[in-house]
Amino acid sequence: MKSKVYFTRILTPEKVVEAYGKLGIELPGKVAVKVHSGEKGNQNYLHPDFWKPIVDTINGTIVECNTAYGDAAGGVRDNTESHMKLLEEHEWTKYFKVDLMDAEGPDVVFDIPNGKILKKNTVGKDILSYDSMLVLAHFKGHPMGGYGGALKQLSIGCASRAGKALIHSAGVTDDRFETWQKHADKEAFPEAMADAASSIVEHFKGRIAFINVMKNLSVDCDCCEVAEDPCMKDIGILASLDPVAIDQACIDLVMNSSDPGKEHFMERVTSRNGIHTIEAAAELGIGSREYELIEF
Repeated sequence: MKSKVYFTRILTPEKVVEAYGKLGIELPGKVAVKVHSGEKGNQNYLHPDFWKPIVDTINGTIVECNTAYGDAAGGVRDNTESHMKLLEEHEWTKYFKVDLMDAEGPDVVFDIPNGKILKKNTVGKDILSYDSMLVLAHFKGHPMGGYGGALKQLSIGCASRAGKALIHSAGVTDDRFETWQKHADKEAFPEAMADAASSIVEHFKGRIAFINVMKNLSVDCDCCEVAEDPCMKDIGILASLDPVAIDQACIDLVMNSSDPGKEHFMERVTSRNGIHTIEAAAELGIGSREYELIEF
């Protein structure tokens, strides 16, 4: 059976809520809401006021994790003190309860027995405090992964600082300083991301949902302090219970677009072998690349 992916071209906070309602799921208990909070200086990330109606609807807690890079890459989210300060500057704490899941150790380690590259995923311990998860992804490009969507939010997004180093190095090191010399290749990195994503899906099995927003379509991620401006016009909002299907649908919407900027966007995706993340995740059984797009 094809996975259902709901799609609207109307980009409003209210349509995000409507998209969630189409899924027919009520996330139970304490809900973690995974967002990308935006690096200091980034101009493309989706601001908290855009997400406020959906987070309020499910009474969720915004969750993030520290990054594996620091001053050398221009970022300030690699340690709890400066990350929390930025979360305040970006007004996440003004609107929501916010939890840096790896603010305090020890990290939690999830086994990935069938992992292609990683056999374990290291995540912030606070993930165990939540009964369910809503993944809110800003779909856009990514300097290393080619694109960022639901699968990136599940993998790099939920990993602790050590976990991020392991994903980026394909399991070679959890030392963030060594990672820059030991980046994974274009085959191993997407597979490591898929492995990590699978462990989060397994943890929240039946208690997780995904919304991708195709807005501010830059080839760069919200993790970039200085990101390239969007190269395509906004496309819309997608929702699904399948992280593979929703990312595949986003890629297809870009490829089927008449926007002249799509060639630049897809060059970023293909040059980094980004679609292999989707392929690997499907092979791991956490979703299907076959979907039914239901426009509303």
